[in-house]
Amino acid sequence: MKHKHINRRNFLSMAGCGAMGYTTLFNTLINLRSMNAASIANSAVYAGGDYKALVCLFLNGGNDSFNMLMPKQDDNEYDIYAETRSNNAIPQEDILALDGSNYGLHPSMTNVRDMYNDGKVSFITNAGTLIEPIDNKWQIWDGSAPTPLGLYSHSDQSQQWQTSVPHDRTGVGWGGKINDLIHDMNENQGISLNISLAGNNIFQTGNETAEYVLNPYSDTGAVTLNNYGFDWNFSEMLTQGVDNMIEADYADLFKKTYVDIVKVSRDANLEFVEALENVSLNTAFDEDAVSMRMELVAKTIAARDTLGMTRQIFFVEYGGWDHHDEVLNAQNEMLGYVDAGLNSFQAAMEELGIADCVTTFFVSEFSRTLTSNGNGTDHAWGGNMLVMGDAINGGQMFGTYPSLELGTDIELGGGVLIPSLSCDEYFAELALWFGVAASDLSTIFPNIGNFYDTGSGDMPIGFLNL
Repeated sequence: MKHKHINRRNFLSMAGCGAMGYTTLFNTLINLRSMNAASIANSAVYAGGDYKALVCLFLNGGNDSFNMLMPKQDDNEYDIYAETRSNNAIPQEDILALDGSNYGLHPSMTNVRDMYNDGKVSFITNAGTLIEPIDNKWQIWDGSAPTPLGLYSHSDQSQQWQTSVPHDRTGVGWGGKINDLIHDMNENQGISLNISLAGNNIFQTGNETAEYVLNPYSDTGAVTLNNYGFDWNFSEMLTQGVDNMIEADYADLFKKTYVDIVKVSRDANLEFVEALENVSLNTAFDEDAVSMRMELVAKTIAARDTLGMTRQIFFVEYGGWDHHDEVLNAQNEMLGYVDAGLNSFQAAMEELGIADCVTTFFVSEFSRTLTSNGNGTDHAWGGNMLVMGDAINGGQMFGTYPSLELGTDIELGGGVLIPSLSCDEYFAELALWFGVAASDLSTIFPNIGNFYDTGSGDMPIGFLNL
């Protein structure tokens, strides 16, 4: 079959006529191991259920989330916010009011404001990495409360939000562990339950499974053999050579195993390309970095039946949030892109009739200091997260929005806030909604018992409906 040309950025370098993109090869190699995952035990419980997807939007760099969600209606609270934030404060009249709330949104987030008011968006307030609950700063200062490894470090906190293991450094993510447990719910085992638009990542790496990587700069998203499948002379010769190699018989076990992996990878890629070529969405997306990625996620979800998918987890990364300088100007532009991308994606899910089957959620390694460093902000701890979709209890704020006054019991200095909600609680609720058994939560989130009784029958926070 012929495929339209894909931009050269979609391909990895070729290492001979038998070479294939490392990412695709790695996807398939690891996916073959998934047959041995622990998911069989869960199949009888969940197999045949309705489609569900989780979409993780990782704001890499540390989003200044107390300028994303801040006091609006209460003049006293706003005055505290303005004094603490000084030259980084947003004028009260510019903040977008939220129905029934004393809080408001960044002026660039008009669509998110409307979705909140329509019950399609909620916020998780002052969440962060925690090993156990910390009530006040004196527990940290006297050493009685353990803190996450590498607090304020990009690499450590980014890893911990993806693993939910703040007491250790591990390369296995909580999305990957979910894949290990329930990947066999999907009929198609050639394409991973985990789909990444950000290359190989920790979040989707399991003990037995890994992500299937897409290229957000191509129409089909496929990462494929370099120059394979096109209708020009060299490509046709290369394609024929690869096909001949794949179809040949090999007595050598190593050669046969390698060729079998290449064949499965090629076939999975062709299957994915063909599935997305048949997708048509009426919803319009902008051409910025967020919207392009969310459109590819939407198209992949639209092809779920063709691809044989019952459960999917998507990882979308949008970097550049480390605003030590020009935080107001940078956030104004970047939150605008996030706002547009989320709005189009939600509209696409409604077009597909599955808005209650897809939950989108924010992750960022930490929020920023409430105080200014002169023209920006520095690394902090607890922050605010957004959740979106028709399955959520929308138009609400969950958790305790903290006082933004300096010197409180949970302010460590410089405007760094101790989280009042753990990312374990946040993620465990997403996992339960997705279909993970409560009895498996401690396997995925080793510290969850410090925050939530997994046998309670209740949701950890309450922002999602089962």
